[in-house]
Amino acid sequence: MTRAFVLTGGASLGSIQVGMLVALEEAGVVPDLWVGTSVGALNAAFMAGRPGPGGAVALAGLWQGLRRRDVFPTDTRRHLRGVAGRESGLVSSDALRRLVASQLTYRNLEDAPVPVNVVAVDVLTSVDRCLSRGPAVDAVLASAALPGVFPPVLLGDRLYMDGGVVDNAPISHAVTLGATEVWVLPAGYACHLAEPPRSVIGMALQALNVLVQRRLSHDVAVYGERVAIRVVPPLCPVRIGPTDFSHSAELIDQALTSTRQWLAAGCPDTAMLGLHDHDR
Repeated sequence: MTRAFVLTGGASLGSIQVGMLVALEEAGVVPDLWVGTSVGALNAAFMAGRPGPGGAVALAGLWQGLRRRDVFPTDTRRHLRGVAGRESGLVSSDALRRLVASQLTYRNLEDAPVPVNVVAVDVLTSVDRCLSRGPAVDAVLASAALPGVFPPVLLGDRLYMDGGVVDNAPISHAVTLGATEVWVLPAGYACHLAEPPRSVIGMALQALNVLVQRRLSHDVAVYGERVAIRVVPPLCPVRIGPTDFSHSAELIDQALTSTRQWLAAGCPDTAMLGLHDHDR
């Protein structure tokens, strides 16, 4: 049996995955390989370098210290250049690069103690590619390069952008890599906001997250006929926007409690996937 953990995108809601990972680590459920896209690529790359007990708790500590400026720093002049067509992204990826570089324990993806694969999309062909070799920081940044927000990343002679644009829950890549058991950790999306996002970045992220959420239920149905798939139930409803990092500790605790309960119940197939209605 080869067990893969598949981590979806979700920007600041990636903290939800951290609570799931702490609960799974407590229960002794660990992967043979990691597959991630967007913020899921960041979490996967971090964890792949820290096998054994304590990795998820360390990731929780990192997330609890994150602020919006650590990922989405505000630069009015850059925003104006972006609107004028002189920048390929409203936000510089320099801060995110420093963050990722400071946390990875290996230089190249193939050097990770546990195999890690991140998904990015070729800008010219719109084809998603599973990256398993090469500079780890560049690969993670490519997987998280949300179009219009971050600039695309050059890998070799090709430009790449956020993998979530094509495949936010890359189950297909996990199966191609030989996984026979896939555990999906969805960050989810802000499905019941109190008010619309106020920033361009917030609205772009919310729109993308809602759009790509539709793909997860489709892939679970398709690939569930070939391999065993377990989807850790995402939190729902989530009223926190995908650029708000101030609630990370709260989301980690909620996901930890929810996942512990799900594991204790025998991992029932109760995850609510895709768009849906619920009471206010």
